[in-house]
Amino acid sequence: MATVGRIEQEVGRVVELRGWVYNSSSKGKLHFIQLRDGTGTIQCVVFQGNVSEAVFENAGHLTQETAIIVRGEVVEDKRSRLGFELQVNDLEVIHRTENYPITPKEHGTNFLMDHRHLWMRSARQHAVLRVRHELIRAIREFFDERDFINADAPIFTPTSVEGTTTLFATDYFDETAYLTQSGQLYNEATAMAFGKVYCFGPTFRAEKSKTRRHLTEFWMVEPEVAWMELDEDMELAEDFLLHLVTRVLERRRPELELLERDISKLEAISKPFPRISYDEAVGILREEGVDFTWGDDFGGSDETVISSRYDNPVIVHRYPAALKPFYMKHDPNDPRLALNMDVLAPEGYGEIIGGGQREDNYDLLLERLRAEQLPEAAYDWYLDLRRYGSVPHSGFGLGVERTITWLTGISHLREAIPFPRLISRLKP
Repeated sequence: MATVGRIEQEVGRVVELRGWVYNSSSKGKLHFIQLRDGTGTIQCVVFQGNVSEAVFENAGHLTQETAIIVRGEVVEDKRSRLGFELQVNDLEVIHRTENYPITPKEHGTNFLMDHRHLWMRSARQHAVLRVRHELIRAIREFFDERDFINADAPIFTPTSVEGTTTLFATDYFDETAYLTQSGQLYNEATAMAFGKVYCFGPTFRAEKSKTRRHLTEFWMVEPEVAWMELDEDMELAEDFLLHLVTRVLERRRPELELLERDISKLEAISKPFPRISYDEAVGILREEGVDFTWGDDFGGSDETVISSRYDNPVIVHRYPAALKPFYMKHDPNDPRLALNMDVLAPEGYGEIIGGGQREDNYDLLLERLRAEQLPEAAYDWYLDLRRYGSVPHSGFGLGVERTITWLTGISHLREAIPFPRLISRLKP
């Protein structure tokens, strides 16, 4: 059985394609069927003189998303978007669809989200999710080529990572467990075992946010490296992002074009990325007339103002330590600051990477745990990492959906994941 995605290998041959009717039209003795099979979409031409009367009749009454099998010869056709078409000699209807809810007319976002299980069949959603697939492949490729070990963290955890206000709690036999906010703490343990590691999976934040930048369930890849300090961490993030952009441009250009992404902006991404301190970022906001107080965290609009100064992603480092979790190492030159960094995507897409250097001193870490009134017993294993062979180490997390949103140029990250989970959406 042939596939549309590899149809160029079948020119001049009679093949069988199995798929669904994306669209159809007729003109006299010709029926034109746009067939999609999951790997692509191809035009199938049914000429009355080439098929039986029954086949021609069937071909003239196909409805959107009807499942069919077609057989015919693959020929080149420079007029078609794909460059090939199928001249049909036989057609079989497997399941006729009636009253398919998503039609070529305009539908509201809520309607489309209610029908997300069907909306994914559209060309636009195919393009976005193929970019997602490519991004995931490029992520693993980057770390595999650099001898990182994939050591995934648990989803059930006994503790918080990013604060206690955004945790999803669940009963775990006779205890309370939480859906993971990040695999970072466990990454630190595996980094002390293997040196260079990453985990990759779903993470959860019970944030009551309705912005275009937030999901309650999202995917994150998190590398962690022993013996790495902040400057090297920023270099790793820079190389990583450049690799992702390059691979998506190389392998998914047709999808970006279908989405009408301004590819020139991605092609302009290059090393080195600008690096500015939190203090310098505050200065930019004030220069632009933003009333911003030192010590506050940046909101989405603030990040947009800062990143608009640059064509590249910009790395902002050394935020006030009070904004960061207990495990972030403080700057020895200014203890008010943390040795952290965020990477802001250009064009107003906001933070796509957050990370930094971890506190490797046992006494300081314990002091911070107590200061934040976190349960020491739940972190006893984490403290062990500072008891037995502690070394400087750093890492970061990249949000997959935010990165896809930037790369594809879409306006909301709900399209960047097959089944988005939002504050008001748990279905489908």
